[in-house]
Amino acid sequence: MVSFEELVVQYTPMIHRILKSLSIYRNREEFYQTALIGLWEAQKGFDAGKGTFTNYAYSYIKGKLLLELTRCSRYEAGNVYPKEEYWGLIEGSCSPLPLGMEQVLAYCHGLTEKEKKWVTSTFLEDLSIKEIALREKVSISAVKQWKGSALKKLRAGLELKP
Repeated sequence: MVSFEELVVQYTPMIHRILKSLSIYRNREEFYQTALIGLWEAQKGFDAGKGTFTNYAYSYIKGKLLLELTRCSRYEAGNVYPKEEYWGLIEGSCSPLPLGMEQVLAYCHGLTEKEKKWVTSTFLEDLSIKEIALREKVSISAVKQWKGSALKKLRAGLELKP
């Protein structure tokens, strides 16, 4: 049998014809490489007793490309990539500065010192309940109690405001 390089030269027009018949216009180089892999696999699996190599190679390459098209379309359907304009729009939607200590403590009127520790540790330092418990050397359930009573008082304070 002839070398693979000779097959590539001989069957490149057929590969381009298959690519055109499948309307492949995006990622054309990647699909061309897939077609070359199909040609190589066709060369390895060809049995001369079952027909001509040209028919076998055509069917094998086209099948390989169809499988790749299916895989790519499934991947694209599952993954959405927003356009560049989207990133410019969401860039300014968040406040660049996090909440300051004064802003957080302004909501803490009527809270105990432990409840204030939970509020400041959670909202300013972004600590979890477990991390607060370790830092304050108390149990996790104690921090959960601080959280529960602080939230109850904060909600009650917000409901009173018009």
